Amino acid sequence: MKHRILLILLLVLCGEWVSAQKSETKDTPSTDTIQIKGLIILKSRNEKGRNSYKFYRDTAYARNKLKRNLHTKWFVFDIGFNNYIDKSDYGGASFINYYPNNYMYYNGAQGSVVNRAYDYSPAALANFAPREASNPLTPSEFKLITGKSINFNIWLFQQRLNITKHKLNLLYALGLEMNNYRYARSITYLPGYPTQIIRDTVEFSKNKLFAEYISIPLMLNFNSNPARPGRAFQASFGVSGGYLLKSRTKQISEERGKVRKTDDFNLNKWRFGLTSELGYGPVKLYGNFALTPLHDYGLQQYPFSIGLRLNGF
Repeated sequence: MKHRILLILLLVLCGEWVSAQKSETKDTPSTDTIQIKGLIILKSRNEKGRNSYKFYRDTAYARNKLKRNLHTKWFVFDIGFNNYIDKSDYGGASFINYYPNNYMYYNGAQGSVVNRAYDYSPAALANFAPREASNPLTPSEFKLITGKSINFNIWLFQQRLNITKHKLNLLYALGLEMNNYRYARSITYLPGYPTQIIRDTVEFSKNKLFAEYISIPLMLNFNSNPARPGRAFQASFGVSGGYLLKSRTKQISEERGKVRKTDDFNLNKWRFGLTSELGYGPVKLYGNFALTPLHDYGLQQYPFSIGLRLNGF
């Protein structure tokens, strides 16, 4: 009899404990914690089953991160626009005719210049923008459509090296700069040596020159608030060097369809210039200005690009 009474009491106590646990689970809000690098996210569920989120910054993570003198970001992307400052002397001695006695035109079907005369004298080789009889190419014929002259860069990695208290840093990267120069007029690059540019006889719906460089920028970086990069003002300024990997032209017209040509087109193999970035928090703007002309000889066009920089990973 005593054993039965003890068993009944034990069952009653177990039932009360299970009921209490169920009540506690139902009535007490649950909380989950998620941490992504320096960001802490608290997820809570109230009595009605609705989720709420609170965000906190892990100051300990930021302090530990500041102890590292080298910070690396992978796959930083730039998207912007190209143009150039044209300092070419279109009326000077460097633009002596390639074709002093011959009328020249471009035969699109044959892909060649018909009835042309070459002049390999030093003065002629210094020339790059040829004339048609007494009608030379003009600066307006090298005008770009800025909104379609896209600059896209991929920085494989970007590193920031601490110099002084993480406020003054050395910033450098390695990546690819891809530049599209979309021409507004009907001019055509002719591959070969010497490279020639002619005034064409058709209207192009697309007429562009593409140049890709492998580049290394080196900048001094100022960071106003290293402990809180999301609220920091940053400014960087320095130099950049690059080497031409490939170049090509692409033209689309009703008469010839789509035509691509691959050549160096007398482009400068080496590129040296100034580079900078300016930003607040995750939003950054970049700017590049070449100190070397786009072409190796003849034309004196100095490219520049501006745009938006995405932080990477």
